[in-house]
Amino acid sequence: MPAAPEPSPFLLRHLGALVAAARGRSAADVACGRGRNARALAARGARAVGLDRDAGALRELAGAPGPPVDVVRCDLEAGLAPPLRAASLGAVVVTLFLHRPLCPALAALLAPGGLLLYETFTRPQGKLPYGPEDPAFLLRESELPGLFPTLRVVAFEEGVFGTPRPCHLARLLARREG
Repeated sequence: MPAAPEPSPFLLRHLGALVAAARGRSAADVACGRGRNARALAARGARAVGLDRDAGALRELAGAPGPPVDVVRCDLEAGLAPPLRAASLGAVVVTLFLHRPLCPALAALLAPGGLLLYETFTRPQGKLPYGPEDPAFLLRESELPGLFPTLRVVAFEEGVFGTPRPCHLARLLARREG
């Protein structure tokens, strides 16, 4: 079994705030794959939940050594809301996944004071020989904050990130007020 990829550097930069926001609640890693970000949250003491449609990846995540991560199998592109209670999460993390119709449901999952961390590809990525090419999976310039109008932006950045394989990304940390 290959080692899990490293967590998102943007997540690692905001990990303390995400774990604090999730205290007494859960933190969800949406479209988690093998759970690189869910594992990082759990390792820091958050009650982590990984959501994905890939049953094999979820089995691997559930059986991984270290702090437990709950898993929920769901196809996030088939419906408009993950099977979680509204206003029940302290943190929601989404990296390298984009399904615009899901954004209002993700914001609705956050309890007052909860944090959303969202990081995904922007249009220039489609010109590179790796990553998505379909514009449906690529953000327009400065689009990401507007997908979450009910949340207050804490941090936002766009640009080229990562080495040795750079990616064009938008990164958002936003809070549900209340």
